[in-house]
Amino acid sequence: MILNNLKLGVEVVGAHNLLPKDGQGSSSSFVELYFDGQRFRTTIKEKDLSPVWNETFYFNISDTSNLHMLALDAYVYNNVRPTQSRSFLGKITINGTSFVPYSDSVVLHYPLEKRSIFSRVRGELGLKVYVIDDPSIKSSMDTQVHSHSAQTPAPKIPRSEVRHTFHHLPNPNHPQQQQQQAAPAGPAVPLNHEGARYIPEQMKVPEVPQPPPQLVRMHSSTMAQPVDYALKETSPFLGGGRVVGGRVIRTDRMSGCTYDLVEKMHFLFVRVVKARELPAMDITGSVDPYVEVRIGNYKGITKHIEKNQNPMWNVVFAFSRERMQASVLEVVVKDKDLMKDDFVGLCRFDLNEVPMRVPPDSPLAPEWYRLADKKGEKIKGELMLAVWIGTQADEAYPDAWHSDAALSVDTVASTLIRSKVYHAPRLWYLRVNVVEAQDLLPTEKTRFPDAYVKVQIGNQVLKTKPVQARTFNPLWNEDLLFVAAEPFDENLVLSVEDRVAPGKDEIIGRVIIPLSMVEKRADDKMIHSRWFNLEKPVAVDIDQLKKEKFSSRLHLRVCLDGGYHVLDESTHYSSDLRPTAKQLWRPPIGILELGVLNAVGLHPMKTRDNKGTSDTYCVAKYGHKWVRTRTIVDNLCPKYNEQYTWEVFDPATVLTVGVFDNSQLGEKGSSNGTSKDLKVGKVRIRISTLETGRVYTHSYPLLVLHPTGVKKMGELHLAIRFTCTSFANMLYKYSRPLLPKMHYVRPFTVMQLDMLRHQAVNIVAMRLGRAEPPLRKEVVEYMSDVDSHLWSMRRSKANFFRLMSIFTGLFAAGKWFGDICMWKNPITTVLVHVLFLMLVSFPELILPTVFLYMFLIGVWNYRYRPRYPPHMNTKLSQAESVHPDELDEEFDTFPTSRSPELVRMRYDRLRSVAGRIQTVVGDVATQGERLQSLLSWRDPRATALFVTFCLVAALVLYVTPFQVIAALIGIYMMRHPRFRHRLPSVPINFFRRLPARTDSML
Repeated sequence: MILNNLKLGVEVVGAHNLLPKDGQGSSSSFVELYFDGQRFRTTIKEKDLSPVWNETFYFNISDTSNLHMLALDAYVYNNVRPTQSRSFLGKITINGTSFVPYSDSVVLHYPLEKRSIFSRVRGELGLKVYVIDDPSIKSSMDTQVHSHSAQTPAPKIPRSEVRHTFHHLPNPNHPQQQQQQAAPAGPAVPLNHEGARYIPEQMKVPEVPQPPPQLVRMHSSTMAQPVDYALKETSPFLGGGRVVGGRVIRTDRMSGCTYDLVEKMHFLFVRVVKARELPAMDITGSVDPYVEVRIGNYKGITKHIEKNQNPMWNVVFAFSRERMQASVLEVVVKDKDLMKDDFVGLCRFDLNEVPMRVPPDSPLAPEWYRLADKKGEKIKGELMLAVWIGTQADEAYPDAWHSDAALSVDTVASTLIRSKVYHAPRLWYLRVNVVEAQDLLPTEKTRFPDAYVKVQIGNQVLKTKPVQARTFNPLWNEDLLFVAAEPFDENLVLSVEDRVAPGKDEIIGRVIIPLSMVEKRADDKMIHSRWFNLEKPVAVDIDQLKKEKFSSRLHLRVCLDGGYHVLDESTHYSSDLRPTAKQLWRPPIGILELGVLNAVGLHPMKTRDNKGTSDTYCVAKYGHKWVRTRTIVDNLCPKYNEQYTWEVFDPATVLTVGVFDNSQLGEKGSSNGTSKDLKVGKVRIRISTLETGRVYTHSYPLLVLHPTGVKKMGELHLAIRFTCTSFANMLYKYSRPLLPKMHYVRPFTVMQLDMLRHQAVNIVAMRLGRAEPPLRKEVVEYMSDVDSHLWSMRRSKANFFRLMSIFTGLFAAGKWFGDICMWKNPITTVLVHVLFLMLVSFPELILPTVFLYMFLIGVWNYRYRPRYPPHMNTKLSQAESVHPDELDEEFDTFPTSRSPELVRMRYDRLRSVAGRIQTVVGDVATQGERLQSLLSWRDPRATALFVTFCLVAALVLYVTPFQVIAALIGIYMMRHPRFRHRLPSVPINFFRRLPARTDSML
């Protein structure tokens, strides 16, 4: 029985370039669809290799929780008329993880696959697959049964039996259905709104004392750097137990909890819901109440509600248990006044009697408490409260005001210090192809327009090139690219403008297109063009409009490209590589869990009460999900202990964690203003460098480059675990292209990518800046490495030395071979001669020997494999030996804000560096031109000598075995120094005398 209205819609659009199977160069094709034991069939298209059906079918979904385990199969057949049989033309399989809602669906053209290794197929099948929940849409079963019986002769079956047959018809070619019938699927692990996994109650960790983390060892990268900048491996006691060598040692066989990568912290939660029948305190007979929750030196204040004796707040306060020095909790109701707030009543609680709550227990129900005066006598009015002790696994934790964030803060400013999970908007590339215009009418009808098109969406503006042809129908045919974000609440505005004079343009007409009406595509199929009527930009007289009918038109192709991944961060540190279209998403390969434990030794970022302090929070970014911990106010060694989870779709991605100082807070946590949040440092962790199942607990130094040099701003203690859910899919990822297919089919230029990346970062920063609490623009830019493409002398030197280190192995091999040729170690040289002669005699052993040698090296290096994630290296970054002026140049704004004399000096320095690079490039070009001149007869004597040598060499090589030639060449190159000369050899002398095109350079 079907208990839901959810259905799978499949629109069979058409096929292209099918294989002819009827013996006459054509095929009569139809499509059969299989899903969840149901089968539907399209009509037959006679003798058409590119048939078009445009038929839609709706499948019932028997179990929505099992949808991701199902698959849709589409088989294309050729109908053989005389025998009423069919021949196979191809098939496709679409997994349930690729099904998307109707609003996100687009037509995809899938390449047809073989049924077996002996099948011959070609062509594509266009389908639009989506999930829809509409009670008015009925299954295609009844109509499909009718059409099927009309097309093919079949015995008459009662209607109930037909329905039963369709519901249980298996697909014999579908291995996934066979697997489902063989073994039922296990229960899925539920996720919360942050992606964290819920663990059953019987696996919770009992409360045990938590000793401080132990320092196990310190790691430094291959290039030596100061020990203080090295990575430190620790052995902390987390919620799951003690971490030793990357493994969690459980304290109990049943230990386990939702937050097992952070230290368990206990909080006193106080939920202030509402009050009723409060006594009147003002002359007007009303009250402006607010609640003050106090315990020791900590207090939290709700907002006041004007003139209301039955107010409602519904606010949660969380007090850190380890900081509580009092045993009594006071909840005081006060009346807001201009001079001094009046006391209304209070409730007292003994902390020894507060109950303990551990999820997944149900939330504690709030109760009504009678207010009392300062002497403890009951008065008029009641307050609804809930008081309990819980951990950071409590669902009230993310939205609560925290006592470890500030000594005192009101609920308005508390929004600036809360933890939060953000989801960046889904970005699309908007492609606007401006083809041509027709019948343009400029203001001056005596001249031809110098027309161009200006396209604008939001803050993005691009223009086509002006067409100076003498015509009223200009042709551009230019592609303009933009970045658009969901939901599409903006309009695409195109205006055709006429350049009447330098610096003076007049608008001829305008077109406004809502982005929600633009067609989406996920591949490179051609988008149909459309003509749009141009509208006058200003109002005109109605009579004049009747006399002069405005009929100018603009020819456009507009589409949202979903086959690309919108690059909103540096390609070297990308955290997501999936295309925009959800249909192209693959299943996740694993789960990434991050525990932000604490920070130690932070550098003071501000002064408060005549002492240095910091108000820090952490931001983690991976994919579309951004997380922000709560702000710990006035603490240089903050403890966060917050855990977050992400799905991993590609191992070649990077998790970025940054630490920032909250500059939006004034004294004691009050809201300050719009100052920029200061960066403390960040950590990058590449997923592919992590072992699956291992818990990495390291303390990362926060290294930041300042105009005065590199500084260590403190250390950030993290716990990271990557769990692989599909090992086969993860290995398969290593064979796939890094970026989606469209990046290679229709690639962008470097200039386009830089421009689009800048626009994407601005859109993400603007959207996240609207959240509460806002994630500020400077935070988004720092996490996205928005300035990584700017010029830096330090970074250029670092890249040069990185390039040189790549060739270190080749240089070492060349030096070793030089020692062999010079016979510095005669025994080694003789052994190399023997090995060389053996390989020449048996050339079939060369490649096996090389690969076996690399295998042995890899096995040997396995013992010394790195056991820690890579981290920033000051030696590799050339941050220790950089000149102060080069640092000042790196931190200069763009365009520059330095004095002309300083800019002139730096320009001269850049010219000298560029001159050396120019010389090297010229030398490389000279050697290439000399190679070309060997047969060009530019030097007739040299070419004649080389041609003669080639003829003699061809005759010698023809009559002489190749092994003999190779052996003679090798022995000659490794000859004893006694038979060598200090002068260059004859071939080198001949090559250096060849002409190059340097003589033709000005």
